[in-house]
Amino acid sequence: MNLQFLGHSGVRLRASDTNGRYEVVIDPFLSRNPSTPVEPADVRPSHVVITHAHGDHWGDTEVIARASGATVVSSAEIANYAERKGLQGHGMNVGGSHRFDFGSVRFTPAWHSSSFPDGTYGGMPMGVVIEMGGMRIYHAGDTALFSDMRLIGRLGLDVALLPIGDNFTMGPEDALEAVRLLAPKRVIPIHYDTFPLLKQGAAAFARRVEDETDATCLVLKPGEDVEL
Repeated sequence: MNLQFLGHSGVRLRASDTNGRYEVVIDPFLSRNPSTPVEPADVRPSHVVITHAHGDHWGDTEVIARASGATVVSSAEIANYAERKGLQGHGMNVGGSHRFDFGSVRFTPAWHSSSFPDGTYGGMPMGVVIEMGGMRIYHAGDTALFSDMRLIGRLGLDVALLPIGDNFTMGPEDALEAVRLLAPKRVIPIHYDTFPLLKQGAAAFARRVEDETDATCLVLKPGEDVEL
């Protein structure tokens, strides 16, 4: 399993098995992201997973999915929105799971909001647990801290991608408590430093994660990847 941080909340997952090689992208906010070197043309996923409809998460989904033929996997409202634009959509909802050729997707709650830049309602905001390449990866989406993260952690998480930017989501203090509830093997901070309002000290957060929990914290620069 290869995980690439695309910047902001964007992540690319790549894995292979005896049936083929798979690429999945989550929340691909690229062309208007000042912090990432990755362009929409650089990714060719079979599926694009969207946690909620805000422009910095829907991002370049339309361009990427149209070029690659990817299926947009998200809330029923976001999948329907994608289909109205001529894309392939697979609608789900909080608590639901589905097995795809690359692995499985399970959507979890997230405390946030969800509407497209044009005002269209995007359904419930969500986090997502993806099982792929023998790994179980939790992407929290944009969320506040909530106590039921402990239940998500009971799934046994190899990686937790957690927002630390504050203002719109958890900040570092709440994200640290989220690590305690989730008990993942590895933590990767996301949704910070893209804009001045989200400026945070990721290195300081990483030190606290490793000093105060049993998790390893990986701070990735936009465009950087890691083999899991």
